[in-house]
Amino acid sequence: MTRLCPAAPAPLLCALAVLLQTALSLDHVPMLLWSTQRSQWNPDTAVHEGQVVSAQELTVLLQPLLTQNSRNLVLFLQDRLSIDDFTYFSESYGNKNPFQNVQEILQSSPSSLVLPAVDCKATRYLVSDLQESGDWKLMNLTNLNISQLEVNASNPNLLVVQLQPLSSDLKEISTLEAIAENDKIIGRVTMELQERGIHFSVIYTALRPSRISRRTDVVAGVRRQLMAAEEEDSLSYPPLNVTTGNYTCILFYASNFSLKANRSVLIDLTNATFLTQNVDISASECSDSNTTLSLKYTNPVNGISSLEIRFLMTNKFYAASARKWFTLDSVEIVQDGEKFAKFNVSGISAPAEYSFHCQLVGTSNLYPARLVPSNEAKDWDVFISELQIQGFNIINNQFSYASDCTGFFTSGIWMGLVTSIILLWILTYGIHMIMQLTTNSRFDDPKGPALSVPQTE
Repeated sequence: MTRLCPAAPAPLLCALAVLLQTALSLDHVPMLLWSTQRSQWNPDTAVHEGQVVSAQELTVLLQPLLTQNSRNLVLFLQDRLSIDDFTYFSESYGNKNPFQNVQEILQSSPSSLVLPAVDCKATRYLVSDLQESGDWKLMNLTNLNISQLEVNASNPNLLVVQLQPLSSDLKEISTLEAIAENDKIIGRVTMELQERGIHFSVIYTALRPSRISRRTDVVAGVRRQLMAAEEEDSLSYPPLNVTTGNYTCILFYASNFSLKANRSVLIDLTNATFLTQNVDISASECSDSNTTLSLKYTNPVNGISSLEIRFLMTNKFYAASARKWFTLDSVEIVQDGEKFAKFNVSGISAPAEYSFHCQLVGTSNLYPARLVPSNEAKDWDVFISELQIQGFNIINNQFSYASDCTGFFTSGIWMGLVTSIILLWILTYGIHMIMQLTTNSRFDDPKGPALSVPQTE
């Protein structure tokens, strides 16, 4: 843990560079805190290089923000961020510093604190933990129209700003632009509150770390371990569950849940669905034969005020297999309560007692389970990775055994079979040719006359 002093040169980059080696771990994220009030944190706070702040330690560090007289707290929440990002992007792109506003705010704030490594388990449930810590008025700012935000400074206010997600394909230029845009958002919101004369404190953190290390001098040695840790980390949050009464009737999970409207506007719903759970599922319906998972989002992206996604499932008895099967029949998208799009689903079914799992589901022809667009659905692209869904016969609030969309004969198995057949054919042909070899029935006698073999023999 490190305290930033306004008089120190470039305190943000210096503090983060000291503990740069912690970026190789994929179980923690940085957290930046600042306040318009002085002496929020003890200047003698111990510094432990490489220490990961646990949830209990974070509660102690956040206590000054929860007990101050003017309790206005702004939480800037990003999907991915690592300590390595602060130095890598600043050094790699010259004078184009994507964290310029954050750095200037930290330098000028009366009180600030940088935590290079905070346990991801603490940040994933930060919003709910903050709500439980006091009687906050929760305000989710998604359209970033801060000028219309009404803040009553006499009451404790918790303003949650969902920053736009970083590029899902991890291209450096796209990531740089996303970080720079988020930095502008932080500067704009902070400036607006300061102009109103409102005292406030800020927390800037992420839900999970950046997925790969960008340092070229260490990638070669740790890439395999990082990729293994990445796969494990992608399953770290629980599935979304819909309950009816005292039992769970729908379970839904995905490591990436994204849409693209009009073939251009990317809408990443992963964090809002599974991590912050900023989604309304009250319209979901459950029965023994029909189940509908309804996901409603408010202002998921600029230009769309409301978005509802429905997964329609049925449970039927099939005489051919003498058992019940559940199928995902269609997926519907309702934009702003008017525009309707429907996808017919191909290849998503499982026995009624099972769940369904597929690595890739979407509108692409290359995916094992495909969403076939109809009517206005052609304007949408859907991408779901590591989908697992179950709408019937859920026991102990857990997924049942999963029926996978990948058939038994995968491409690797087919390649192995074809290669084995070719090698077996070569071996058979060779043995056959060897068996066709014959030896002479008569031989020359050196003491006798030369052997004469007629051409007819």
